[in-house]
Amino acid sequence: MNTTGTMAAQANFGGLGVVAFESRHAQEMASLITRFGGVPRVAPALREIPLEENAPALEFGGALLAGKLDAVIFMTGVGTRRLVDVLETRHPREQIVKALERLTVVARGPKPAKVLRELQVPITITVPEPNTWREILTELDENPRGFTLAGSRVAVQEYGAANDAFLDALRERGVQVMRVPVYQWALPQDLQPLRDAIKELSEGRARVALFTNAAQVEHLLQVAEDTGEKERLLKALRKVVVASVGPTCSETLAHYGIAIDLEPVHPKMGPLVQETAQQANELLTKKLEQEQRAQAAGIEAIGKASEHLMAAGNPIADNESRIPKAGPIGTDSEARPAWEDSRFLRACRFEAVDATPVWLMRQAGRYMKEYRDLRARVPFLELCKNPALVSEVTVTAAEKLGVDAAIIFADLLLIVEPLGLHLEYDKGEGPVITPGVREAADIDRLRDVEPEQSLGYFYDAIRQTRADLDARLPLIGFAGCPFTLASYLIEGGGSRNYRHTKALMYRDPGAWRELMERLARVLARYINAQIEAGVQAVQVFDTWVGCLAPEDYLEYVQPYTRRMLEDVRPGTPVIHFGTGTAMLLEAMRDAGGTVIGVDSQVELSHAWQRLGDGVAIQGNLDPVVLYGDLEFIRTRTQRILDQAAGRTGHIFNLGHGLLPDTPYDNVVALVKMVHEISSQQLSAGHHAAPDWKFSRRKSDQY
Repeated sequence: MNTTGTMAAQANFGGLGVVAFESRHAQEMASLITRFGGVPRVAPALREIPLEENAPALEFGGALLAGKLDAVIFMTGVGTRRLVDVLETRHPREQIVKALERLTVVARGPKPAKVLRELQVPITITVPEPNTWREILTELDENPRGFTLAGSRVAVQEYGAANDAFLDALRERGVQVMRVPVYQWALPQDLQPLRDAIKELSEGRARVALFTNAAQVEHLLQVAEDTGEKERLLKALRKVVVASVGPTCSETLAHYGIAIDLEPVHPKMGPLVQETAQQANELLTKKLEQEQRAQAAGIEAIGKASEHLMAAGNPIADNESRIPKAGPIGTDSEARPAWEDSRFLRACRFEAVDATPVWLMRQAGRYMKEYRDLRARVPFLELCKNPALVSEVTVTAAEKLGVDAAIIFADLLLIVEPLGLHLEYDKGEGPVITPGVREAADIDRLRDVEPEQSLGYFYDAIRQTRADLDARLPLIGFAGCPFTLASYLIEGGGSRNYRHTKALMYRDPGAWRELMERLARVLARYINAQIEAGVQAVQVFDTWVGCLAPEDYLEYVQPYTRRMLEDVRPGTPVIHFGTGTAMLLEAMRDAGGTVIGVDSQVELSHAWQRLGDGVAIQGNLDPVVLYGDLEFIRTRTQRILDQAAGRTGHIFNLGHGLLPDTPYDNVVALVKMVHEISSQQLSAGHHAAPDWKFSRRKSDQY
């Protein structure tokens, strides 16, 4: 059977307008679109630059051969090869290799390393995974291999857009940076076809956009910005089928907040056009349905809120209302919301349960097909800012897993933008925050935040999720702790050694105190607004605090975490969780929190011995256990529940979040195992009588 021919026969755009940005094969692209029933508008977005005209590369070659450089950082394999091709138009390869042998040569990952080995260039440093610019900096900071960064002359080979954050970080270390862009493409000399294509998309006459090169994306948006049409174009692309030829192009689209609807099985122009023609009309229908659902959900949420207010009347005068209100536990209202009798909240209050409650960090994430499908269309931050989609992700995960609590889908760093900083997720390299907060003057420039005003979309998402969620299921909000948020602001993202964070902490205690006090105030307001919007509990994450010694935690962190938690509205359970905190458990307990979350690096029974039976504990299965077979998962689950021994105040969770490729069926099985095993233990009377070595602190009372 000729499946290719059958598929081609079924593929048809059905008369849709199709915009493409191909340059070299523009005529072939137009023919393909016409062949598959589309109306083509091909607007070349690129102009090829002859390699011999690459002036920056030739300038680099002169500096290299003259001995004016100390190191070269090769960022990409394609760029490395093209750079050598340029240099060979002026210099013999033997001279190029000999000059590189005298320098520190850094390869950012396996692709540039492979090209350098083929050229027989000795590599001084091969950057470890995940091969981001942050790992380059760490390697240069910790393993300079014969040269000092301060005052050194370093060339950085680029291919595509410059990484300004990386270049700025090098300059902050005193490096004289020489940029070596190895561009293959420039804007076309005639920009009118691009302007016409932007107009077609913005006015809805073209319903499909095909991208075959990452640079096409950048040039399209550059022209749109120059003509004042960028925001309008980006908005229009949400209603257009966007097809990308392959992963690199898709990463660039995602980087600019453009959702990708389709990527062909084979990253070539022919399959791109054919597969898009086959699916375009179905994808457009789904986009329309999603938009209608989102609008309907918004109207429904407003309607529910109106009904709530009408039924409740004056909340001060009318105490007879039977409508559950989202708010803290322990109100005087006669109406008792169903979630108050949930296993999760009963465990937080040290009350008996019929089975150990379980929920999982990152329970809404990439291991679920529904989430992957959604993320293929919607960039991460755009998803976080869409209340209807946040509710869908949160509720779907809780319902499909059968857990005892839902946690609002959001990002730990949403608070960054209101502080006056820029947040983006840089092409798979994690969060990037600019500018970094490194000095007292940077702290002074941070804005004071009123979360309800600057993060309205987040609180709308909580209200909508609470309305959509089963009334028996509690909703958990979350926030970072002052130290973890501070470390993100200072490092500009994640880090392996938190060198800049510790340096500010040790070097300028006054600036550190000002930063931490400010973050403690902001985060308390951020949390209280979540409670007001409708969460029943909050988890605070001190993800990076495990990098500190106990004495540093006590001096530089605990006072500010305590201050934040003391300002959280009384009566709402707070889970205080950190990773790598085996040596900090007692200090974290004393900082505050109703429940202490423990990671996988400490035995649950040992943690309880140290914290005392008067402290509720959440944890702590190693997430990697879920890659084992069901028998192994059951054995490890049984072990933790045996250590809990039926104590009141135990909430089952992982020692950290679910990993992206965790087998979905194993996650579902884990939740069932916890309920089954613990209910059998409790019904058999396997309880451990608490000796209350530590009485609960006043702030933990309900």
